[in-house]
Amino acid sequence: MSIGNMAHNYAKAWSSGDPDAVASFYAEDGSIVINRGDPILGRAAVSEMAAGFYAEFPDLVVMLDHLRVAGDHVVFGWILEGTHSETGKTVRVPGWEEWDLNAEGKVAASRGWFDANEYDRQIAEGV
Repeated sequence: MSIGNMAHNYAKAWSSGDPDAVASFYAEDGSIVINRGDPILGRAAVSEMAAGFYAEFPDLVVMLDHLRVAGDHVVFGWILEGTHSETGKTVRVPGWEEWDLNAEGKVAASRGWFDANEYDRQIAEGV
């Protein structure tokens, strides 16, 4: 599968409501760190992290915004959109993940970034 197809399918997985679909893009021992937070280690933990987003945004949609590829290093730019489950406010926040892919084309390591202050503001006030 091309990296472009992988990126489109990853966005679809995030939009599916299925945390295991998201985790399937990661190596069994893959990891993600979001905004320099604590590492989320392993496919099962990635699934739990995705489930947390679905609890917050039951109608979550993730769109591919841009893609940059340099060998096995990828920048997946995205836009998250959804209605927050507690506040009822619409949130639309851009961000990106930097992936290191393994030989099987799975995400071995991801570093994710988004504006946490804007995210929190939109949860409270909406877009």
